Amino acid sequence: MFRKKGKLFAIIAVIILAALYYYVTIPAINIHASGFWVFLLAVMILILLIYGSRRIRSVSEIRQNKVLKIGVGAVLLVIVVYAAGSVLSSPIINANKYQKLIEPETSSFTDDIKQVSYNQIPLLDKDSAELLGNRKMGSMVDMVSQFEVSSLYSQINYKGRPVRVTPLVYASPIKWLTNMRQGIPAYITIDMATQNTELVKLDKGMRYSESEYFNRNIYRHLRFKYPTYIFDQLSFEIDEDGVPYWICPVKKFNIGLFGGQTIGRVVLCNAVTGECTDYKVEDCPTWVDRVYPADLLIQLYDYHGTLKNGFFNSILGQKGCLQTTEGYNYLAIDDDVWVYTGVTSVSGDRSNVGFVLMNQRTKETKYYEIPGAEEYSAMESAEGQVQNLGYQATFPLLLNIADEPTYFIALKDNAGLVKKYAMLNIQKYQNVAIGDTVSACEKTYIKMIKGSSAVIADENTKSITGKIKRMAQGVIDGNTHFYLVLDNREDLIFDVPITDFLGIVKYEEGDTITISYNEGTPACTVITLTGEAGDAEGSVETGEGGEEADGTGDIS
Repeated sequence: MFRKKGKLFAIIAVIILAALYYYVTIPAINIHASGFWVFLLAVMILILLIYGSRRIRSVSEIRQNKVLKIGVGAVLLVIVVYAAGSVLSSPIINANKYQKLIEPETSSFTDDIKQVSYNQIPLLDKDSAELLGNRKMGSMVDMVSQFEVSSLYSQINYKGRPVRVTPLVYASPIKWLTNMRQGIPAYITIDMATQNTELVKLDKGMRYSESEYFNRNIYRHLRFKYPTYIFDQLSFEIDEDGVPYWICPVKKFNIGLFGGQTIGRVVLCNAVTGECTDYKVEDCPTWVDRVYPADLLIQLYDYHGTLKNGFFNSILGQKGCLQTTEGYNYLAIDDDVWVYTGVTSVSGDRSNVGFVLMNQRTKETKYYEIPGAEEYSAMESAEGQVQNLGYQATFPLLLNIADEPTYFIALKDNAGLVKKYAMLNIQKYQNVAIGDTVSACEKTYIKMIKGSSAVIADENTKSITGKIKRMAQGVIDGNTHFYLVLDNREDLIFDVPITDFLGIVKYEEGDTITISYNEGTPACTVITLTGEAGDAEGSVETGEGGEEADGTGDIS
C-alpha cells in the first residue's frame, strides 16, 4: 500500500515539476528546437533521479538495476543524437546548401531606387527616436507614473511614410497588478521624416505584450496556441487602420535538424484581443513589413558570400569571399521595408565592392555592384567636416540623389539631437556636403557633384508652357544669359544661362516652350526647358559646362 502511494507520489512529482519547467521555459514541442531537447533531457534525468532515490541504496546497485541502465543509455542516446544532428546540420558539411539559402539578383541602382522627396527620408535613427519617445511619454502626466516606453521602436512603412512604432509597457510588477484589467492604453508613433511624435490612445487596452505576466504574456500566449511552432524575433506593428499587432515569424529549418534557418510561416496576433491568424510567408498581408528579422537576413547573405567556394576556403584561403559590413539601415521602397548594408571583402579593408537590399517581408535580395567607401569611413569623413562642433554621425542611409548612389547622414550633438545633415557620394566620399536642412544639404551636394552652375528642383518647382513673346540677352560675370517672357505669364521673367542651356540659341520669339522653374525676383530660375525651336524639335535641360544633359538637377 505504502509502496503504491510512493510510486504515485513520484509520478505526480515528475508531472508537476515537468509542467512547471515547461510553463516557465515554454519550449516548442518540435525536434528542430534546441529547447525541446533540453526539456527532454531534463525530464529524463528528473525521472532517473526520483527513481534512483527510491530504489538505490549503494553505488553497486546502480550497475545491477536494469531500469537505471536503460535510462542512462536513453539519456546518452539523446545527447549523441543532438550532437550528431548539430554537426550534420552545420555549414562544415553543408556549405553548398547554406550558400544557396538566399539568391541575390544583380540589379540596377537607378532603376530600383528612385529619387525620393524630403518628406520620405527617415532623418532619425533608433537612438534619436527613443529620445523623442521618452520625451513624449514624460509629457503625459496621466500615464508616466504607471507606464514606460518599450525599447522596440520597429521601423515600418505606414501609409507611405517611414515610421517607428513602439508600445508602452508596465513600469513595474506592482503597476501591472493595478492596471492589468484595462491593459496597456496606448502606443507611440514617430514620423522619421518630420520627427512628429504621437501617443495614440486605444479604445481598449492592449492585453497581450512582452510586459504581461502568466498567460497574457505574448510568448506564452503564442506557445499555448501553437505548441510546435518555433518563433523568431517578434516585432510590433500597426496595420493601416492603426490597430496594433504582434508580428510573429515562425522558423523553418532547411538543413538537417538545426541548420539552414529561414522563415516558413508568420502569425499575426492582435495585441488587444489576442486573436491570432496564421499565414504562409507568401500569403502574408502586404501591410506587414517585418517578417524576416534584419539579423537573419544579414546572416543569410554572409553564408552566400563566404561559402561560395566551400567551408574550409571561408576559413583558410578565403578566395572570393565577401561579407556584409558592420551595421545596417532601412529603406522604404514600394510599401515594403528593405534592409540595406554594404558588401566588402573578408580581408578587412575599408571599402565596399557593392551593397545589398533585402526585403523584410519576402526575403527578396538585390545586389548592386557599386564600389566605394565603407559606411564607417563615410561617417568619419562627415564627422571630420564638423569636428569643431563635436557632432557624431549616424549610420548612413542609402539614397538616389541626381541618379548618384549617395550616403545620407544625420549629425547629432552630445544630447542626441540632430543638428546638421551630410551627403557623400559613395564613390567619391572625400567630398562632403553639409547643411542645416536636408534641402540645403542637397543643393550643396548637387552643385558639388554636377558643377557650380547646377540648379536644383524642390517642392516649390513649377512648370509652364507658352510661346516666347519677348526675348533679350545680357552678360553677368562674363556669362551670357537669355531672358524670356511668355505670352501667358507676362508678369514673369525667366533667366536662362547659356552655360547651362546652350540650345537656347536655337529659339526665337513665337516658339512654344515648356519651362520648369523656381519662382524668384527679379527673374525666375529655370531648371528644365523643352520645346520646338523653329521647325525642329529641341530639348535642353540643366547641364554642365554648356552641354545638354539628360535630367541633371531633376530631383523629385
